Amino acid sequence: MTTPLTLASGRRPDGMAVLKAVGEIDMSNTDAFAAALDAIPDRVVVDLTAVEYLDSAGLSVLFAQAHRLELIAGPLLDPVLTFSGLADLTVVHGPEAPPSAGS
Repeated sequence: MTTPLTLASGRRPDGMAVLKAVGEIDMSNTDAFAAALDAIPDRVVVDLTAVEYLDSAGLSVLFAQAHRLELIAGPLLDPVLTFSGLADLTVVHGPEAPPSAGS
């Protein structure tokens, strides 16, 4: 059984936009994921620490917007982001070290 995707946007104290994803990002919900990213016009930190599954459709959304993303990911997604090459296109932080402004 899949875990539904929940998305919440906000801003850090330094003003940087944040999109937190919880659940699974797959072909069934990438339209909602892409729309949430599109609704944020500037650079955005995408917090994936609570994402349990990320398929190729979800990766495609991230690849399309990699130029303006910073990602926070836990050990579950680290290999996916590295092997897919996404980690070479954008900054990926671990959950223990939040991204700094402008990095």
